[in-house]
Amino acid sequence: MPIKALDPKVVARIAAGEVVERPASVVKELVENALDAGSSQISVEVRGGGVSLIKVADNGSGIASAEVELAFDRYATSKLENLDDLESIQSLGFRGEALPSITAVAQVDMVTCAAGERAGTYLALKDGAIASRSSQGRPQGTTVTVANLFRKIPARLKFLKSVATENAHIANVVSQYALAFPEVRFSLSIDGRAALRTSGSGRLIDSIVEVYGAEVADSMIELKGEAAMPQVTGRIGSPKVNRSGRGYLSFFVNRRWVNSRLLARAVEEAYHGLLMVGRHPITVINISLPLNEVDVNIHPTKSEVKFANERAIFSAVQRAVRQALTEQIAVPRVEAAVTRPVFPSAVRETATIPYSGVAPGPAFPPPTPSMALPVLRVLGQLDNSYIIAEGPDGLYLIDQHAAHERILFERISQQRLRREVEVQGMLEPMTLEVSPRQEAVLRSRYQDLNEFGFAIEPFGDKTFLVRAVPALLHKEDWAGMLRELLDSLSEGDKGDWAEEVTISMACHSAVRAGQSLSDAEMQELVRQLEQSDTPHTCPHGRPTMIHLSSEQLKKQFGRT
Repeated sequence: MPIKALDPKVVARIAAGEVVERPASVVKELVENALDAGSSQISVEVRGGGVSLIKVADNGSGIASAEVELAFDRYATSKLENLDDLESIQSLGFRGEALPSITAVAQVDMVTCAAGERAGTYLALKDGAIASRSSQGRPQGTTVTVANLFRKIPARLKFLKSVATENAHIANVVSQYALAFPEVRFSLSIDGRAALRTSGSGRLIDSIVEVYGAEVADSMIELKGEAAMPQVTGRIGSPKVNRSGRGYLSFFVNRRWVNSRLLARAVEEAYHGLLMVGRHPITVINISLPLNEVDVNIHPTKSEVKFANERAIFSAVQRAVRQALTEQIAVPRVEAAVTRPVFPSAVRETATIPYSGVAPGPAFPPPTPSMALPVLRVLGQLDNSYIIAEGPDGLYLIDQHAAHERILFERISQQRLRREVEVQGMLEPMTLEVSPRQEAVLRSRYQDLNEFGFAIEPFGDKTFLVRAVPALLHKEDWAGMLRELLDSLSEGDKGDWAEEVTISMACHSAVRAGQSLSDAEMQELVRQLEQSDTPHTCPHGRPTMIHLSSEQLKKQFGRT
């Protein structure tokens, strides 16, 4: 094919693909513009996962009437003047690509009024071109309405996730900037429902309460940053409050929200030895440093940065976090007694053996010959984590947690199919606080959890009432299990919702590694594993056992 210049519309959509990945990308760009305009109030409204509508209104400086149309030209910006300005970016948005990129893939209306102007300016754009312009009354500030995102690009639409998932990404964007700018009053409405509202008090802890809830906020330790640059400030979670994923590590560089493996590694090294493997902390950290020591122009969405001195940044963050943790742990604390709810007897009683984690399950169908385990004789326990057993063909080393996960996974699956999930009612309903992105998922799924034994209903903003839980979980951290499940689902659509719930319930109900078991408990667990359909792997796909055959043992001892 001959070389030729692409059509401007094609160029615009290619560029838009770099900036506008999903609806949350639009929200991020518009919120950053509002913050750069000096806004003290920013409201975000979305419908249909942000595809049908995104509306961002602020009380910032507004755009002068003579400059409104220019704002939609590619690379037009008020935040740079010359090449030297790239060395010291002060604003959040500076590339001059956001508005034209958005107009290339959506219908956009803007109403804006600058200081000193008697009336605001209304501008409507379709297919990247100005469709109409008029005067319209508005207080100082700007409102941008984005409708029908990607409607004319079905290939982009089909790659979006469910409405709940897209809402969760949007909620996360607004939550992050609410944490970065506690002096700004944020509000987020999703499909007509208030999902987040911050006070704009200027206190970070107040924003943390609104985003993560009072329970998490109570555990957050203040970072006392050194006066010298780089300065590390913010709050970090006590080791006792942790999560299964890294989605709660919030980093801001000069208050710009960024993703950084370097910063994540510095934090996790500071927590080394204080968290179990596979658990991650909650952090809200801002790194302040001279503008010329950080390059914010390395990524189209401005989500990544590069530091001039990575070693100094890493050390400063690790030192600040470790120092805060050390001081907190060193001070003796008298914890208030935790009042646990009194549970009535289960709706359906089941026979139990001496320890509460393993109960004789229902009769399983006969295992297939290829997967069946032989009858095993329990010899003992190793490291309070592995059951040592003897079979007719050698030695078996069984991971007690993985094995119990497999047993419970199959039991829950069968009870659900037969609509016989054992339920534990509560004498008094308990409240469950969730984050905005968790709420976006739970709002769309709480009724589906009935079939697993949960009785949950909405109870105000980011709060749900829990009236019953599965009997398997009533003595476990069922609230933590739900939050981890919602975090997992908010990251993207899963292939099988029911399987994800079942796996999560099995994991949180199973005996733990490091838990001492009696001979009777080990024997009962092994008996149940022998009856399992798929005894060799846990629901996550990890092996439940290692088999060392008699022939292998002879060979290792030189008996062959």
